[in-house]
Amino acid sequence: MKCRHCESDLKLSLVDLGSAPPSNAYLNEQMLKAPEKWFPLKVLVCEHCWLVQTEDFAQAHELFDAEYAYFSSFSQSWLKHAERYVADMVQRFKLNEKSRVVEVAANDGYLLQYVKARGIPCTGIEPTASTAKAARTKGIEIVEEFFGVELAKKLVKQGKQADLTAANNVLAHVPDINDFVAGFSVLLKPEGVATFEFPHLLKLISGNQFDTIYHEHFSYLSLTAVTAIFERNGLSVFDVEELSTHGGSLRVFAQRIDAGKRRATERVQALLAAEIAAGIKKADFYSNFQEKAARIKNDFSFFLLEAKRSGKAVAAYGAAAKGNTLMNYAGVRPDMISFVVDLNPAKQRKYMPGSRIPIVPEAVLREARPDYVVILPWNLKNEVMEQLAYIREWGGKFVTAVPQLEIA
Repeated sequence: MKCRHCESDLKLSLVDLGSAPPSNAYLNEQMLKAPEKWFPLKVLVCEHCWLVQTEDFAQAHELFDAEYAYFSSFSQSWLKHAERYVADMVQRFKLNEKSRVVEVAANDGYLLQYVKARGIPCTGIEPTASTAKAARTKGIEIVEEFFGVELAKKLVKQGKQADLTAANNVLAHVPDINDFVAGFSVLLKPEGVATFEFPHLLKLISGNQFDTIYHEHFSYLSLTAVTAIFERNGLSVFDVEELSTHGGSLRVFAQRIDAGKRRATERVQALLAAEIAAGIKKADFYSNFQEKAARIKNDFSFFLLEAKRSGKAVAAYGAAAKGNTLMNYAGVRPDMISFVVDLNPAKQRKYMPGSRIPIVPEAVLREARPDYVVILPWNLKNEVMEQLAYIREWGGKFVTAVPQLEIA
């Protein structure tokens, strides 16, 4: 395989998680009667540009279909994050009713609803029909296509050149990362700003976050790799913020190379230096991640086996993509975890891909009163423990498997 950015040969492996179905390919009753499509799940490292990337097996149209079931608005902490972002960007870049904000991967309108509420013209790009429909119910204009240079040119012709573009947790999701990034250099006004948020590779590796690896994530990003990708495709990074979201993320600020006049902040060079010091450009940095993933898998499997032998009931919360990676890597089935609770009606009464564990509303948790609740989206651990605090009434305990097994 060639690097999807620089086309160098890929030889260095980060981790091999066996095989799994697409993590958001939830099953209905009829689909349980048919085989699932599983793909190898292996991650490689480019030793030239240091882009970490999933080996190509699954195609984007197989991962982001009309029934795509990830809706951002079901996390209250993520909604607050989006609202703060909008307030900060409006203030920092003096956005008003004459400005235009374009969000790529607008999902269900979780962010643009706050832009619209301020009277700022906005457009969302969202290729998945299910979430695009939800965004339109909020009165948000949605273009239901995948983003790249051609769509950017079309939007510019329509007079929708952007003062600000937002791209949260999508840069990792694109197979053609060069075309995707180049689209922003076309779409931005000369003095426009593009922001990108994505999980930080350093946090993924230091925090043993192997469960954030799944087929929808084509890339795993460092500032080192992103800076190189941007510069090749007409953008320059002028600022960066470290965020706590998704187990540790970066918010990168970029401008057009040909027209942007903002000087890079000291934070950019400081973080690049920190990545180099950590070993981001050395093969040894990636060498023991496989071993750490295996340890987490084994510890989690042992916990489930011991609970079963002791007659303890185990349920899970959050039908998240990362949970599917964990459970399929660990070989978990409904005899080990009886059900998964999720607030999203689009997932309820369906089944987890691979493990085929039923997804149910929260009311089932109160009725079943399990001894343990495994929090699959561990990045929302505090929010979930507060929401489900009532399980303490029957002596229930919370479990997280990543970055190490913890029972609370």
